[in-house]
Amino acid sequence: MTTQVQSNLLNFEALPEDDKRELASEILRRSMGMDSPPLSDDQLTAKAEELFLGLESEEGENA
Repeated sequence: MTTQVQSNLLNFEALPEDDKRELASEILRRSMGMDSPPLSDDQLTAKAEELFLGLESEEGENA
């Protein structure tokens, strides 16, 4: 992940919840037309694991 992407994610996290939803919706809308190759099973598994571990970490912080 590039420094610019990391910076954008940090800025996203600093937004109020309503702005996060609006921005996420707009990014999804704009990216619908992008030509992206399908993810392999290994890539999907790695992303799912990354997401699960992140959610687990957040849950631990909120407990």
